[in-house]
Amino acid sequence: MARITGTALAVLVLTVLALGALAPGAAAPAQAGALCTMVIESASRAVLLEEGDCAVRVTPASTFKVPLAAIGYEEGVLSDAHAPVWTWAKGEVDWGGDPWRGDVDPMHWMDYSVVWYSQRMARQLGHAVLEQRTRALGFGNADFSGDPGQDNGLERAWIASSLTVSAREQALFLTGLLNRTLPLSEGAQAQAEALLPAHDAGEGWTLTGKPGGAYPQRADGSFDRSRGFGWFVGWAEAKGEENGRRLVFVRLVQDETRERGSPGRRARAAFLEEWPAIAKRLPADGPPLSSKD
Repeated sequence: MARITGTALAVLVLTVLALGALAPGAAAPAQAGALCTMVIESASRAVLLEEGDCAVRVTPASTFKVPLAAIGYEEGVLSDAHAPVWTWAKGEVDWGGDPWRGDVDPMHWMDYSVVWYSQRMARQLGHAVLEQRTRALGFGNADFSGDPGQDNGLERAWIASSLTVSAREQALFLTGLLNRTLPLSEGAQAQAEALLPAHDAGEGWTLTGKPGGAYPQRADGSFDRSRGFGWFVGWAEAKGEENGRRLVFVRLVQDETRERGSPGRRARAAFLEEWPAIAKRLPADGPPLSSKD
């Protein structure tokens, strides 16, 4: 049965590290509001909706936890939904509050976006494995170098540093995950899929996915909190739909002004509200999404 979650974590000033950012010096897209909205029929990879600039690459922030989970299962760092259990240690990031402290398993890690758990996984996997696997998955630029001269790629590549991904690449990765066509074992893909939380979008729809938020990083290392990016990526299923049809979605937005709370959680909330109307205007079919686009 799908898990319905609605966790709201306290947001502190330092959460910019958890939310991620563009690579230092990278130019932010000029367009505000919804930068990209994509809907893909998972089985056929038919593009049913593509609005905005879906080729621009920005930080994946917490959405990177989805490919990281798949890689972790493939490499044996993760065992199942509840193993390994790792315990927070003093000195590890804990700005997410109580849910980040104590014992954390893979399901808890995904639900609460526990950064230190991701960092431990990354250290165990190492640069070479992360780069090779992420490149093979087609997930963005596969750059785990981290901040220039800082040697922090295993802690921050995906959260305010070098790794970037486009909405199209997110969509291709997710269709591969659901179709079990990624260059990973079927078991690793199935276990990663099972970690993602589900949400009731109304009118018989359930959306399963992961939000992620980020603030663009300026050349001096500070963060522009008035231009926060928000991701929500995953798939939608309609109650009673024949043949288990699933629609992959990717939403990327950028704030126009400084807002309260995580850009990712706000992107998720808005998309859940909009989804029934979006679904009603989707065509029956469309052109295939190509990895060469």
